[in-house]
Amino acid sequence: MTNRAITDLGGLPAGRIDTHEHEPTMTERRIDAMMMLLRQQPRAFFRSDENRRTIESLTPEFYEGSDYYERWVAAMRSLLIEKGILTEAE
Repeated sequence: MTNRAITDLGGLPAGRIDTHEHEPTMTERRIDAMMMLLRQQPRAFFRSDENRRTIESLTPEFYEGSDYYERWVAAMRSLLIEKGILTEAE
């Protein structure tokens, strides 16, 4: 078997997927808004491919133990630190 990224689930048993719509929580809405603002042109702080790279580099333990928006927050934080926009302390 080849080494797979934590996000590469193709062909693996994963159980049923809940496809029901849900009303986003206020936290989810705020995280989504932050992502939109940080990626908005002309002052985009990072691009989609950078965001994906960062999410794919999360540890398997964090990735599996987090929900969708927790991964987004971790990626935003990591990218803003990587680009020198924020410091670790901020």
